[in-house]
Amino acid sequence: MHSPKNSPITVANASFSWPDGTPALAAITGTFNPGRTGLVGRNGSGKSTLLRLIAGHLPPAAGQISTSGDVGYLPQNLTLDVDATVAGLLGIDHKLNALRAIESGDVAERHFEVLGDDWDIEAQAEESLRHIGLTAEDLVRPVAHLSGGEVMLVAIAGLRLQRNPITLLDEPTNNLDRQARSTLYDLVASWTGTLVVVSHDTALLELMEHTAELHAGRLSVFGGPYSAWRRHLDSEQAAAIQAERTAAQAVKTEKRQRIEAETKLARRARTAQTNYDNKRAPRIAMNQWASNAEVSAAKLRMDAEGDVRAAQAALDTAAARIRDDEHIHLDLPDPQVARSRRIAELSGSNRTFVIQGPERIALAGPNGSGKTTLLENLLHGRPTEPGQTSGRLFTDRVGYLPQRLDPFSDSESALEVVGAAAPALSPGTVRNNLARLLLRGGSVHRPVRTLSGGERFRVALARLLFADPPAQLLVLDEPTNNLDLGSVDQLVEALRGYRGAVLVVSHDDGFLARLGLDMVLELDHDGALDEAELPEPSAGSGKG
Repeated sequence: MHSPKNSPITVANASFSWPDGTPALAAITGTFNPGRTGLVGRNGSGKSTLLRLIAGHLPPAAGQISTSGDVGYLPQNLTLDVDATVAGLLGIDHKLNALRAIESGDVAERHFEVLGDDWDIEAQAEESLRHIGLTAEDLVRPVAHLSGGEVMLVAIAGLRLQRNPITLLDEPTNNLDRQARSTLYDLVASWTGTLVVVSHDTALLELMEHTAELHAGRLSVFGGPYSAWRRHLDSEQAAAIQAERTAAQAVKTEKRQRIEAETKLARRARTAQTNYDNKRAPRIAMNQWASNAEVSAAKLRMDAEGDVRAAQAALDTAAARIRDDEHIHLDLPDPQVARSRRIAELSGSNRTFVIQGPERIALAGPNGSGKTTLLENLLHGRPTEPGQTSGRLFTDRVGYLPQRLDPFSDSESALEVVGAAAPALSPGTVRNNLARLLLRGGSVHRPVRTLSGGERFRVALARLLFADPPAQLLVLDEPTNNLDLGSVDQLVEALRGYRGAVLVVSHDDGFLARLGLDMVLELDHDGALDEAELPEPSAGSGKG
């Protein structure tokens, strides 16, 4: 079924639940515009599920999804055939095989059917590979010999070659280094057709012409890139908060006026009773006055009650417009890191840098340059050969957040995980600390493995931030991978409250620009370590 002419993707009351009955999407309705659209929303809001529904990889349990043409789709996690070649990953190996067969004299009709009109497929492939730093010779190169970034870029180049009217990309910049991201941005900026991208990369989202959001079970679309949508949302929320305050004041005013009206009626009733007792007028007249007073009082009460109900309804409407996007506000223990204190040193093949006092240092460099290895050498004190990267700690109070979170046991709760890191704290204090990281109520007692990805991340973060004694150095390895934009905001807010030293590996310049870095160190493939420029905050780098 095809969508209306100007809406390449139409979603009409689409619902989907997982086999165990867990709902993923419920009655989602909306349309995507032609051009480039960034799809944002909290982890667990159903963004990836919606892409899979649009791509036809999942059937909606109810409702309809219509597209105006064929759909190309790149999932978050590529399933690769390690024996496949670059041509196979591009999706053109069958066309190249048909072309080779025809060129060798095999004029079987099946080869012409496979090739179609793509007689220049090899030239097209060569041009696509050139854009991502590869050559025509790489077409026969095994996928297993590519880096993770090269695999992602080849897969995206393959989607461009397909020239589908609609293409969907799910978190395409995850695990890409700075150079690979820059290449991807160039590919996206020149994309033809309709492109929908799920991402938490604000630089990528700035290349979008539209921003769609899945929030509270609703799909909304805004005309503009992420930063413009963020400003619009912030302005809308500020207006909603002011409207709620005004409506709340109106409720108070109406309730006060109702009380004043009841007081006035009670005073009238006492006066009428006194007049009746003292026989100030004929009884028939006083009975008529009383009857009139009852009618007047009933009307006054009805009007006052109606005014209160109307004011309360206005307050409820205003309150419903306010999101529950909460912010982290932490009062963290002081790790007592003097500015003159040497915390750690990092050594490349050429020179050594010292982390001193509560400095905030970013470690950058292309994938495969050995950043994670350098962190592990630093943390574990592994011996290295002369000229290799190494590190040295001058404190044993170090907190480490690896790329892949440490597995939690089947039964450990958030209270138990954080309590074990801070045995001197009472359960009540641990619970209060978790609440400051937005982990409240029954969630603190549930096994951590049953929590959402964002909740598990905050448990791991709490274990670092509330450790007793507090860590004097936090080491974070790609902490924003797979975090939604709201969780990145929360991580930034948490780190702003930390008064120790920070060493962070990240390719997310938007995130790094918000940390107040003192220095960026860049590691190259030869192990050389040099100071680099601090990242500039972009228009879409999140809230300040």
